[in-house]
Amino acid sequence: MSADDTRRRALAAWVAARLGEADAVLVPVSVDASFRRYFRVRHAGGTLIAVDSPPDSEDPRPFLRVAALMREAGLHVPAVHAEDAGHGFLLLEDLGTETYLDALDDDNADRLFGDAIAALIDWQAASRPGVLPEYDAALLRRELELFPDWFLGRHLGVVPDEAERARLATVFDTLVDWALAQPRVYVHRDFMPRNLMVSEPNPGVIDFQDAVHGPIAYDILCLFKDAFLSWPEARVEAWLRDYRERARDRGLPVPAGFDEFRAMVDRIGIQRHLKVLGIFARIRHRDGKPHYLEDAPRFVGYVRDAAARLPEMAPLAGLFERHVVDRLA
Repeated sequence: MSADDTRRRALAAWVAARLGEADAVLVPVSVDASFRRYFRVRHAGGTLIAVDSPPDSEDPRPFLRVAALMREAGLHVPAVHAEDAGHGFLLLEDLGTETYLDALDDDNADRLFGDAIAALIDWQAASRPGVLPEYDAALLRRELELFPDWFLGRHLGVVPDEAERARLATVFDTLVDWALAQPRVYVHRDFMPRNLMVSEPNPGVIDFQDAVHGPIAYDILCLFKDAFLSWPEARVEAWLRDYRERARDRGLPVPAGFDEFRAMVDRIGIQRHLKVLGIFARIRHRDGKPHYLEDAPRFVGYVRDAAARLPEMAPLAGLFERHVVDRLA
């Protein structure tokens, strides 16, 4: 029996004991990019979500800590019905089956994103330093290095020459400096449609265990520059304007002018897009999950669009033109 099968049997036995029902049924819901697994539990009282979060690779305690913070901030996150952090087992409220990714269309996007913006502002307004890990220079750089190591090198087989490596190092220094210069708030780190549930109250927020204290523009960027959905720039700009105005009214430290705020979004966006390209390549080549890289062209487009608005990113734009664009065509 494989380790996964052993853990699933142990999880099923734990769930049955907590519910007092020997015939509770566990149905796989999803397997994400980590080693975490989710199961819908059908039992006499309805449904719950059982989580298998192996402690040696996916410690569940950050999830529990961030869930409490989000709940205190007024966000709708899954209630914890039972937990055994030592074994990596959680039993959570079921927020349903419809994610924003499933539901969003041209007609409802303003309403759904309006709810998401309100929840994000509640989360940011609750921020306090020293509570969550800092999104510091070391973490930012580790994430950026995923791009040359895994996407350029391992996936595309590109080895930049000495001059290109020097220019890329300067680009990375600039991106880190830009990120550290932004006002700091609580950051979900994957505040995107796949991690928002259509629910009441709306939205339900999931997959927040990697939250940190970091750049204020990060999460709003994630919401509109998603791995699976792209929107016309005119709509993105309108939503960004809405966020900035509402955040400013709430007292959050956003710039007074929209152009300055948009530049902040583009700057942190490039850092995230490069990280995501590296992560997608690592998931494919190390973890054997190839489908994430199907969305690499979307992120290449995001990088090129943002770099075109930022003169300091001209060396990065040139590297993409020389080594990336044709290989993904």
